[in-house]
Amino acid sequence: MGTLMLLDSASMYFRAFYGVPDTVTAPDGAPVNAVRGLLDMITRLVRARNPDRLIACMEPDWRPAFRVAAIPSYKAHRANPDGSEQVPDALSAQIPVIEEVLGAAGVAMAGAKGYEADDMIATLAARADGPVEVVTGDRDLFQLVDDSRPVRIVYIARGVAKFEVIDEAAVTARYQIPGRAYAAFATLRGDPSDGLPGVSGVGDKTAAALVRVFGSIEAMLEALDAGHGGFPMGTRPKLVQARDYLRAAIPVVRVAEDAPVPDLDDRLGRPPADPGRLEQLGQRWGLGSSLSRMVAALTEPPAG
Repeated sequence: MGTLMLLDSASMYFRAFYGVPDTVTAPDGAPVNAVRGLLDMITRLVRARNPDRLIACMEPDWRPAFRVAAIPSYKAHRANPDGSEQVPDALSAQIPVIEEVLGAAGVAMAGAKGYEADDMIATLAARADGPVEVVTGDRDLFQLVDDSRPVRIVYIARGVAKFEVIDEAAVTARYQIPGRAYAAFATLRGDPSDGLPGVSGVGDKTAAALVRVFGSIEAMLEALDAGHGGFPMGTRPKLVQARDYLRAAIPVVRVAEDAPVPDLDDRLGRPPADPGRLEQLGQRWGLGSSLSRMVAALTEPPAG
């Protein structure tokens, strides 16, 4: 089936919005910096990585109820009083445009109520019968890295032009943990950007040491409950105190691999799904060369 590229679309269009000047506008003056920036990102990635298949993973539910029920602080600092996500108005207005342009271009899109884009990506990666490359600027998805399949991260935190390909060796080099153990590591040390408190007094080094010994939160809790040894000095009381958090955090930090994602026609090298509509959208929003370059990249047969 060839290589499947999965786009963490929200991660990408947020970066496009903040990375492309807001002077990039449609003919009527409406901002389209996130739209054009995302189209340019997709073009560059397809050209550089030459995938056979592509799915843009969307995020209809940024803060799923099952995660909030387990840990109420999950992303709470990023929520408006009505529960919606704090997103700049100028970006919110562009998200429907992004979805309409991608749809007319024939880009497969995946999203399901009650799940995050990370869950779409994990589910599709688990289903894939060939190599997978996940494009994201967020470290949460490092937990999917698996050299045996392979599943790798195309990490764009420093920009698409400076992307890094993250495999198990890269995870180990960054965090001194086994390549597939990032979820356990993140659970222990916490992640303020997602409202995960972590274990008080456990930083990166101690979290890495615990992960190297036990491999998973489940194995660590089992050893803790059984009174087994192997815990770095001074950590047992901290973990005992944080036991409830650790149990609750497992389904919060770990991405779901069973999200309800239908089968999609994700092949590249096909003509746009709706050329007429795509032309109208390009003119309406002044997408110009950003759109034409992306369409060319998507419609050319993958090399090899």
